[in-house]
Parts: sequence; C-alpha cells; structure tokens
Amino acid sequence: MGWEALGQWGEGAVRIEPLAGGVANDVWSLRINGQIAVGRFGSRTDADLAWETGLLQHLDREGMTVPVPIPTTDGRLFVNGLVVMKYMEGGPPETESDWRRVAETLRELHRLTQGWPQRPGWRSSTDLLHAETGTRINLAVMPPEGVVRCRAAWARLVGRQTCVVHGNPSNPGNVRVTADRVALIDWDEAHVDVPDLDLVLPGNAADLDDGAHDIAAQASAAWEAAVCWRDEYAVKRLAEVRPV
Repeated sequence: MGWEALGQWGEGAVRIEPLAGGVANDVWSLRINGQIAVGRFGSRTDADLAWETGLLQHLDREGMTVPVPIPTTDGRLFVNGLVVMKYMEGGPPETESDWRRVAETLRELHRLTQGWPQRPGWRSSTDLLHAETGTRINLAVMPPEGVVRCRAAWARLVGRQTCVVHGNPSNPGNVRVTADRVALIDWDEAHVDVPDLDLVLPGNAADLDDGAHDIAAQASAAWEAAVCWRDEYAVKRLAEVRPV
C-alpha cells in the first residue's frame, strides 16, 4: 500500500501537488477535512516513525511550533510509511535577526529533549568513534583517512550532554519564519546527539565563541560527509574536515 493509505484520514483526504525538498521521501500538499496539510510517504520503519511523531507531539505540547502529526480517523499517527502533518505557514529565514530566532528555537528544542532516547537504529556522532554503521551512515565505504579525520572531529564532543538535534537546520528550506514564530520542518534527520551540531548557522547566529564554533563546524562537516557519502556534497564537506 502506498498513497492508498491516505484514505485512512477520511473520504475527503486528497493529494494536491508534490512539494520540493523531499529527498528520501515523496512529499505532497494535501487537503484533509477542508484544511491544507502535508503528507510524507517513505520507507521508515514503524519504530522510527513512532519516535518522530512522538517527539513532534511532545514539542507541540510544550509550545513549540512544529508540523504536528494529524491522526487517522481511528487515531493512528502513521500508516504503512505515510505520515500526515500540519502545514506550516511562513518563508525561509533571510535576515540576521531571522537566524538568531532560529538559534533560539533550536536551543528550546535542546532544552526540552535532554535525556530523550535515541532514534531507533541511529547512532550519535560520538557513538561512531567505535561503531561503523548507523541508519544512513556506513563508515566502511569511506576512505580510511577520511574516517580518521571524521572521528577526530567527533572525539572533541566526547563528554557533552546530549539531546534531540534537528539535524539540518542550516538549510533555509527546513525553516518557516513568520512575524511571531519560527517553525522547524523536515525532521527526517533528527536524532539524539550533541546540541552544538545544530548551532552551526549562517552568520554564527547562535553566537558560539571561536573555539566552540570550530569544534561544532568540524563535527558537523564530518557528520554530513558521512551521512551523504559518495555524492559531490559529501566530498566537499569532507574536504572541510582538517587532517589529524
């Protein structure tokens, strides 16, 4: 079953048009009970989707603006890989002030999720000092010298408190800003890790000092190289990780 599962949200649930930005998923705008919503269909496991939808519900209850899942007519939050979420108004951050608001929103996410369990099947950056695989990461396919550089960058994070990180908030397409709120969308890369990985933002909007910014930027470049390995972007990111 693919998009046929949309019927679980009611007879009036229909797809409108595909949305840009879905890499690992098929993402569409929808109409549910007369309201615009977003549907995402992919191959995530039920355990993975339960973690993500549970996280979004928690953040919504705590007052954050997130694409909270819309349940089916019988109360389920996902069906056969399909999740339906609230549509988020707004546009991407454009100004320094916008990005500072994004940093504040990320810090609120980090505060609200200290001690959160790891996403099923995922590893944190410091887990990968000893493990080779985790979800989309397989260090065995990377050049050995590149793995050494990535692990050296992640080793500088050892001992820090962890929480949920969004995973890709520096991409303007993953943020929706209005006059009165900031919404983070596309939680596909969210997992438990060191919060500074989220805070490498345009213009150093999180106001990290030079040392903290260097550590975070190196660790973030290493992470993105490992997650995306073999495409041009991953090669470019790995080139930013300094040799040991």
